[in-house]
Amino acid sequence: MVNTDHPAVDRVRAALAEHGLTPEITWFEVGTPTAAAAAEALGTTVGAIANSLVFTLDGEPILVMTSGAHRVDTEWLGERLGGTIERASKDVVKEATGQTIGGVAPVGHPAPVRTFVDVALRQYEVLWAAAGHAHTVFPLSYAELLRVTGGTEVEVAPTA
Repeated sequence: MVNTDHPAVDRVRAALAEHGLTPEITWFEVGTPTAAAAAEALGTTVGAIANSLVFTLDGEPILVMTSGAHRVDTEWLGERLGGTIERASKDVVKEATGQTIGGVAPVGHPAPVRTFVDVALRQYEVLWAAAGHAHTVFPLSYAELLRVTGGTEVEVAPTA
């Protein structure tokens, strides 16, 4: 039996409810800390997994919601955002989101985190995002993801 009580997941659930969303949160017996693992467990394509990646932009934590099928080109994206992007340490991730790497949700953070959303996610009718714990995911649409995060649409790497 999977224990479905966790304070970070409760905060995500509450944040979603504030935006009128009450999706079913799926709990897995085994953690799904990567897009590939989550996609396999859900029986969906890796591109429909909305990865929550925390970086710093000139030292400020930012959240980049990207398709599991993409890698963020930090140099390229940093140039477009007018600064330098670096991967955040696990301590910065935890401080900014209240969650740990592998389970970072798009919402439910102690304070708002400036968020950028990969436009490649638009092509999927249903997206799956972590719900605050590496054993959790929840479904939402691209429009809902933009709305709940207040995110800015971006390309995360140059298109071929």
